[in-house]
Amino acid sequence: MSWQLKDKLQKIVAEEAGTLVYAPGSRQGFVLAYPNTYNVGMSNLGFQIIYQEINRRGDTACERLFLPDKKMAEEYSRTNTPLMTLETQRPVHEFELVAFAVSFEMDYFNLLNMLALGRIPLLAAERDDNYPLVIIGGPCATFNPEPLADFIDAAIIGEGEEVINEFLDVYYKGRQDGLSRQELLLSIAGISGVYVPRFYQPEYDASSQLTGYKRLADVAARVSRRWIKDLDDYAGQTVIVTDDTEFNGMYLIEISRGCGRHCRFCMAGYCFRRPRARSYDKVVAAVKDAAEYRNKVGLVGAAISDYPEIDKLCEYILSQGMKLSVASLRADSLTATLAKALAISGHKTLTLAPEAASDRLRRVVNKGITEQHLAQAVAMAIEAGIPNIRLYIMVGLPYEVEADIEQIITMTVAVKQQMERLGSKGKLTLSINPFIPKPFTPFQWVAMTDSAVVEKRLKKIQAAFRGNKGIEVLIESPREAYVQGVLARGDRRLGAVLLAAQQRGGSKAWRQALKENEIDPDLYLYRKRDLDEVFPWQVIDIGLNENYLKQEYRNAAEEKATAVCQTGCKRCGVCS
Repeated sequence: MSWQLKDKLQKIVAEEAGTLVYAPGSRQGFVLAYPNTYNVGMSNLGFQIIYQEINRRGDTACERLFLPDKKMAEEYSRTNTPLMTLETQRPVHEFELVAFAVSFEMDYFNLLNMLALGRIPLLAAERDDNYPLVIIGGPCATFNPEPLADFIDAAIIGEGEEVINEFLDVYYKGRQDGLSRQELLLSIAGISGVYVPRFYQPEYDASSQLTGYKRLADVAARVSRRWIKDLDDYAGQTVIVTDDTEFNGMYLIEISRGCGRHCRFCMAGYCFRRPRARSYDKVVAAVKDAAEYRNKVGLVGAAISDYPEIDKLCEYILSQGMKLSVASLRADSLTATLAKALAISGHKTLTLAPEAASDRLRRVVNKGITEQHLAQAVAMAIEAGIPNIRLYIMVGLPYEVEADIEQIITMTVAVKQQMERLGSKGKLTLSINPFIPKPFTPFQWVAMTDSAVVEKRLKKIQAAFRGNKGIEVLIESPREAYVQGVLARGDRRLGAVLLAAQQRGGSKAWRQALKENEIDPDLYLYRKRDLDEVFPWQVIDIGLNENYLKQEYRNAAEEKATAVCQTGCKRCGVCS
């Protein structure tokens, strides 16, 4: 045991407000882990919401676990200390339950590293009663848990506030009844929204195509996604206040969840449909709570400017002498009141997400943003006193052609000229990401654009603005995007690749691990899927009508728009 590490963890807890620490043995222990550093993990509001929900029970103490930073990792290694929890600095392998909140594919490598550092066997099949059950939840668990299936005992599908309590009830009863590990997992598999991979065996044909799953026990053919129907039933705000997050000095408040905009590239828009808004009164109560700790609130939701009472809320926050920030905005629903409130709150940059620059390609992805919407939003920002604009763009979208890349350059120049005409000397930033097809979206069938083509197009955009101090181009790593592209739509066979990569140093060994396991990444990346293909994630029932995504796929090819969700429209099936 490293006393230096223990002291470091104790100091982190001491600098927090709202942390709950229970003496070991006073409650059942539960580890809630985030497969990234403390700074990243504590910036995730969903992680904090589940932490609170578990601690609300009278029988369970939730302790947090994070990927150690480089310095701490070196100390763990030097002293041969097993990975320890934050609250009581106990080795993670001493707990019965360890649950990871997984939001990003690249964190799969971190998850395996944390198990190894915690001295927990990586493969679920090699863990006996002396080791904890390993659970995953979060967006990645919901849309496709299969690449991690070999390493986990269970996955929580969908939103976790209700299902985590049902999980713990069943687990504690099974343990009290003396059930074996296998019997306990079978009981857990009976909970709606819980997927236990060991009871589902993938089957492949002679050409290595997935044909379906053989059930090895009496479990549901498909696992239904769980979702909270009324957000007001559960708190949705910062639980632990700390300065060490990506949102330093900010108190987060969730005002909405889900989205009905039908953007065809957006996994979150489909996996967390339907759109729900927290009541104005509940949000106001959360703002009052925030005032005890911070003078700035961060509003969290899929599209903050779509919140029905956003102007009223902005005015209230400012009237309390507080400031606000936002997680996301749409150019077609931004209001002058919201723009002004952001300016008063000290915002120097307004972020918009046109995603594509041409009207044709925006119809393909069903973004619903026009040049006029973009120009109006930019004007609102500049007139409110916000000098800088950031635009999110994707390259490599389905049906993209060279003319669409030219249009990105043209749009960027036009926005910059508009800013200057309105008197802004601020910077225009292009934040560009390679497009990654995701499960449960209309683009789950498409081939990812060849990496050489994407890199060529990215270089063209960079070259167009090289030397222009007023325009900045930021690009996400294409290499990482193509690793994500494999993992996002991957099947259980990728478990062997992840295991080999972990043993050789992580994501940097990805290509070597693919080669050693004779896995061709191109089959995951560049192959157009047939409409009747069986996907690895089809063991999950996300709640969508069977033919809805197929029709949206056809609409994309025909450049047809789909209207925003309306109550009772029944197009996708979630609200039926």
